[in-house]
Amino acid sequence: MINPRTLTAGVLLAALTAALALTIRKDGYYTDPAGLSWWYAACWALFAAAVVAVRKAPVRHAVILVIAGGLAVAATGLLAPPRTSTDSYRYAWDGRVQAAGTSPYDHAPADPALTGLRDDWLFPRGAGCAGPETVPIAGPAGGVHCTLINRPQVHTIYPPVAEGYFLLVHTLAPDGSRHKALQTGGALLSVGTTAALLLVLRRRGGDPRRAAYWAWCPIVPIEAVNNAHADVLGALITVVGLGVLVRRRIAGAALLGAAIATKLLPAVVLPGALSGVRRVRDAAAVLLPAAAVVALTYLPYILVSDSSVLGYLSGYTQEEGYDDPSSRNRYALLRLVLPDDWALPAVILVMLAVTVHVLLRGDPERPWSGALLVTGSAFLLLTPGYSWYALLLTVLVALDGRWEWLAVAVAGAAKYVTVRMDADPQSMGTWVYAVAAGVVLTGCVLRRRARRRDAPRGPYERQVSTGAAQSIRS
Repeated sequence: MINPRTLTAGVLLAALTAALALTIRKDGYYTDPAGLSWWYAACWALFAAAVVAVRKAPVRHAVILVIAGGLAVAATGLLAPPRTSTDSYRYAWDGRVQAAGTSPYDHAPADPALTGLRDDWLFPRGAGCAGPETVPIAGPAGGVHCTLINRPQVHTIYPPVAEGYFLLVHTLAPDGSRHKALQTGGALLSVGTTAALLLVLRRRGGDPRRAAYWAWCPIVPIEAVNNAHADVLGALITVVGLGVLVRRRIAGAALLGAAIATKLLPAVVLPGALSGVRRVRDAAAVLLPAAAVVALTYLPYILVSDSSVLGYLSGYTQEEGYDDPSSRNRYALLRLVLPDDWALPAVILVMLAVTVHVLLRGDPERPWSGALLVTGSAFLLLTPGYSWYALLLTVLVALDGRWEWLAVAVAGAAKYVTVRMDADPQSMGTWVYAVAAGVVLTGCVLRRRARRRDAPRGPYERQVSTGAAQSIRS
């Protein structure tokens, strides 16, 4: 007979998979963002119910559900072209440029020097330029020309490991596969991350059911598979790196360097990797291998590139408002209580305090715990508007188990999908991150109370408790 808790989790997982399939099939980001927001909300609600149910199922059954559900959930991302992001089109272009023997850092997609590499998929013409995702570019006289690649006038921003991944996908992809190649790569990486989580949790004595926080999370099929964001590769390497770091520090640090050379964002896990480190030699065993891997992966591109390998990085930080607190709802929670000019210094001070706390009080046997605290704090302070950034946060939640931090991932998704609604996007972004901060604080309080309740008592307290229990029984 099937265990009723396993059955409940399976039913909820099936409902989640169906909801994700319908959500990804719905093309409403530009035409019906309000309707799409409700579909997102339904998926997250079903996800929450499913993970609560699977945590009560027997471990053996739960692991099977996590694996099977991870496959089904990831597969839903393959049901449609990229719906809410055009970043994967740049990935495909960078892979094509490299395969042609040109550095991806030397030319912007709109550069006439690469006209010979253009095709009708990434560079449509005429009636193909009517879609909301297309960007006009210069072309031969007598026609309308455009591209699906966003920011076609600027050089690529992606680090070298990501560029190597784009080249690999382009090389292995059959002709005419278009967006499916990178989506398939995202699905394989997503499932691989689930497998890595199960392995690390098993070896480190964690509950393997926590892997469902990643495997079934709506952000995975939407951002890692459908939109094919390279962040999933960084998340996978981060999981493996943190798992290896506990026993082989240099090897684990080298893997973290590879994660940083994939998307830069994984650099925020380094304080977690240094949890409990007291000696300079031990800190160097983490920082130097990580830095060496980043430098070595950049070196081949530096040697073959005429332009800067940093690409549009400085322009991107300005565009996203990291140097201007009043821009794009940046530092939204801090700006509720501080003047705009104080926001950036406050971010630096708070992040420094959180980092020092992790360095001094962090558990070296659980580096992902400190990494989650630093990463989650950075998200709450910076209030990013791109939901795929939270793929890293989600995988750290799966490693550590503090589910309340998933509220930050929900906030990022809500802010991203509602930005095109009639409502004020800035107030909406502030509100959703404020709710997320409240959920995180509530979770922290509940966990602290639970630890105090379950903490071992002193001899006198045990004696009083035993006497009271005997009195009740008599």
